[in-house]
Amino acid sequence: MQLEIEDLDAYYGNAHILQGVSLRTDAQPTAIIGRNGMGKTTLCKAIIGIQPPRVRGSIRFGGRELLGRPPYKICGAGIGFVPQGRRLFPSLSTEEHLRMAARRRAKTGPWTIERIYDLFPQLAERRKVSGARLSGGEQQMLAIARALLTNPSLLVMDEPSEGLAPTIVEMLTDVIRGLAGGGVSILLIEQNLGVATSVCGRLLLMVGGRIGHETTAAEFLSDEETQLRFLGVASLAESSA
Repeated sequence: MQLEIEDLDAYYGNAHILQGVSLRTDAQPTAIIGRNGMGKTTLCKAIIGIQPPRVRGSIRFGGRELLGRPPYKICGAGIGFVPQGRRLFPSLSTEEHLRMAARRRAKTGPWTIERIYDLFPQLAERRKVSGARLSGGEQQMLAIARALLTNPSLLVMDEPSEGLAPTIVEMLTDVIRGLAGGGVSILLIEQNLGVATSVCGRLLLMVGGRIGHETTAAEFLSDEETQLRFLGVASLAESSA
């Protein structure tokens, strides 16, 4: 199903954060990249219904208007969310997180707790451990697992590689690629350019609360002028040095 956003504005008090954002997604994985403070996380919150105080415009998924609906209705419509910072419950174990998410999943959906443990064997080994005692990588696996158990058609992921070791980032990148190849649409908000360009062929560049440019990963990697304009770096190689 297609996500369609038209002329979306969002405000915190007098601060106009999102300014006429319009975009569409399809089966192709799409990444939104941009410098800090450009409105990327606010856009995620608006999509999933954790809205800023004032939002106007249109957010449709599969032709249904979502703006103004509560988050549980948006989840039920087929959008899963992996929030920035993981947002786990410190007192709940890995298994309790998964069982809580699984209770709300569609009975006909493909994702089960057993399949999650196949995808993330580390979580199976840590099933009795509380969220607060998991490593950063394990917490991110659990946040992704929790979203998958809602059996989404579209998975919105806000900075999934943030604060993780390179080996864990590489593993999670492979997982996200596998999900996309398995039929889950991906909207990835990501500061790690290597992750964004290796997972997603389509890139939306966000600046000043707007989608300022659309390109492909291949074009972006070869275009230092665009990198400098939207990200303030002369090259990807320099930005990761």
